[in-house]
Amino acid sequence: MPVRFHFTFVLLLVFLAVAGLRARQSVAADVLFVTALFASVLLHELGHAVAARRCGVRTLEIVLFPIGGVARMERIPRPRDELRIAIAGPAVNLVLAGLLLVGLALWRGPTVAGPEALADPTDANLLERIAMGNLILGLFNLLPAFPMDGGRILRSLLALRQPEQQATQIASRAGRILAVLMGLYGLISMHFLLVFIAFFVYLGAAQEGQAAAGRSILEGMPVRAAMITRYLTVSHGQTVGEAARLMLESTQQDFPVVHGERVIGLLDRHRLLRAMASEGSTAYVAGVMNRDFPRLDPQTDLVEALPALAEDPCALVMEGDRLLGLLTRENLSEFLLLRRIGLEASPSERS
Repeated sequence: MPVRFHFTFVLLLVFLAVAGLRARQSVAADVLFVTALFASVLLHELGHAVAARRCGVRTLEIVLFPIGGVARMERIPRPRDELRIAIAGPAVNLVLAGLLLVGLALWRGPTVAGPEALADPTDANLLERIAMGNLILGLFNLLPAFPMDGGRILRSLLALRQPEQQATQIASRAGRILAVLMGLYGLISMHFLLVFIAFFVYLGAAQEGQAAAGRSILEGMPVRAAMITRYLTVSHGQTVGEAARLMLESTQQDFPVVHGERVIGLLDRHRLLRAMASEGSTAYVAGVMNRDFPRLDPQTDLVEALPALAEDPCALVMEGDRLLGLLTRENLSEFLLLRRIGLEASPSERS
C-alpha cells in the first residue's frame, strides 16, 4: 500500500533533529532515535492495516502526520471490526515498548526508564528513549477522543447502541475539548510542542465531525441524484492536445473515452497533464487513458460511492454498458453543499 508524508511531518523531524543536536548525544544517536520513532509510527499504522485486512477492509494508503499517522480505509468498518482495528495500532507500540524494557532489564539489570530519559538524551539511554517513545505513542493514542485511536474505540463502542453519525459526533466533540485543554495547558506551561500537537488534534477532530455530518446528509441518496448528465466525451483516436483544448473550452476536467458507442476508458486531468508533459500534445488518448476506470451503478447509495472517489477524481456512472453520467469529487462537494443549505433552509421556509 502507498505510504506518503504529509508536508507537516517534516516539521516534527526538524524539531527532533535540532533538539537532539543541542543535547549530550552524538549525531549518530540522534539520527537513530528519529529513525526509530519514524519506524514506530509506521509499524503502528501497519498494525491497523493488518487488522483491517483480517476484517475484510482494504487500506487505501498510510499518511504520516506530525502527531502520528493515518491508515485510510476504503470504508468505515462495522463497530466490532473498528474496535479491533483501532486497538491494533497502540498494541504494536505497547508491545515494542515492553520488549525493549524487558530486553534492557535482562541486559543491564533492573532499571527504571521514565520521562527523564527523554528530557536528557544521551547515547547511553538511546534504547530507553525509544522504549519511552513507543510507550507514550501507545498511551497517547488511547485517549478517548478523535483523531486518536481511543476516539475510534469510543465511536465503535457508542455505535453498538446508536447511529454511527451520532457516535462520531460525540467522539469528535471529545477530541475538540481535549485539544482545547491541551493547548491551554501548553500555553500556560510554555510547552509549545504541546500547543502544536493540540492544533493538529483539533483539526483532525473537526474534520472527522464534518465528514460524519456529510455522510449523514448523503445517506439514502442515490448516485443518480448527484451525477453530471451534461458532459463531453473524447474518441480514442484523438490526441491529448485536442482533449486539452476541450478542457480549456469547458469546465470539464475528466473525459470518458469512447470507441463508437462503447466506453473504453477515462482520461482524467492528472493523466492528461502528465501525458502533455512527458509525451507531448500529439500523443493519442488511447495510449494514456485509464482502461481500468471506476464505474458506479446509478442506484448505488452515495455513501457507498465515496471510496471510489477517494482513489480516483472521477467515476463513470453506467447502467450495464450504457454511460449515464459522471460523478466527480467537485460536483459531489457541490451537491453536499446544496443539500446542507436546503436542509438548513427548510425549517424557515415551513414557518
